[in-house]
Amino acid sequence: MIIALTGGSGFIGSHLVDRMIQEGHEVRTLVRRSSNLRWLEGKPVQLVEGDVRDAASLEALLRGADYVYHIAGVVKARTREDYYDGNVRATENMLEGTKQFAPNARRFLYVSSQTVAGPSPSLDRPVCEEDEPQPLTTYAKSKLAAEHAVRAAGDSLPWTIVRPPAMYGPRDTEIFIYFQALSRRLQSLIGFDDKRLSLLHSDDLVTGMVLAAEADISVGKTYYIASSEFYSWTRVGRVTADIMGTRALTVRIPHSLVYTIAAFAQNFAAMQRKAATLNIEKARDITRRYWTCDISKAQRELGYTQRIGIEEGIRDTVEWYRAQGWLR
Repeated sequence: MIIALTGGSGFIGSHLVDRMIQEGHEVRTLVRRSSNLRWLEGKPVQLVEGDVRDAASLEALLRGADYVYHIAGVVKARTREDYYDGNVRATENMLEGTKQFAPNARRFLYVSSQTVAGPSPSLDRPVCEEDEPQPLTTYAKSKLAAEHAVRAAGDSLPWTIVRPPAMYGPRDTEIFIYFQALSRRLQSLIGFDDKRLSLLHSDDLVTGMVLAAEADISVGKTYYIASSEFYSWTRVGRVTADIMGTRALTVRIPHSLVYTIAAFAQNFAAMQRKAATLNIEKARDITRRYWTCDISKAQRELGYTQRIGIEEGIRDTVEWYRAQGWLR
């Protein structure tokens, strides 16, 4: 089969490329001229250089595709317009391109985010697919708007949406900062409460994405693909430190200080006309107590299950970082 995807040079996308190659499919991925192709080099994948705004690029990517995975998106931007351009209009272009160039596609799978739902109200009440979304950030609102665009396709295109939680695994550069700090014997925790989150290894997400894309029952539906257990950062830090063979000093950062740092970072980035990694919106996000989601629908309808526990997953990730020379 022909598999077309965006985001193939990234963390999750490159793992999906590997899975599809292993299964013997023809794989195409859209890449920009500026894309870092280190995870795709030497692999039998067709690189389509271009942009989702360009019809010729979309035709080269999508012509005759059996499955379309739209993974790419904007996670950090200076303005609301930039978020909506990279997440909403890009998704609309991919939908229209699929209808035009792959009218017989078996599925259009959109990778959204748990953040569209907002935080969970309590530990025993994780968010589920039927809950009314309450996004906190412009990023999350743009991902929700992109979901609306996918749903607007209606019966003209068989679509499915998946919402992943916080992710980790080989090739990830975001949570790597956390591993790096622990290797230096420091663990920073936000606030003094016991925060819990859904946290998933990349291999499990790829498995869930493929199950969602290929199941007949999943057409026109949304699924959380996440961990079956809710983890505390204290436990994650303890497991990571044990695997690294180190002891870390735990420093708790009060919420008020997080907001203060975020305000300075936001203003500094604005002066430099750059997108801030930490801003007031992000501070509101990371100070919430529970970011957990219910995976029972995916388990029931897709046969999905979390296969990689936190110990195995962190060990796999640490070993990969060390093999790459990213960690000592």
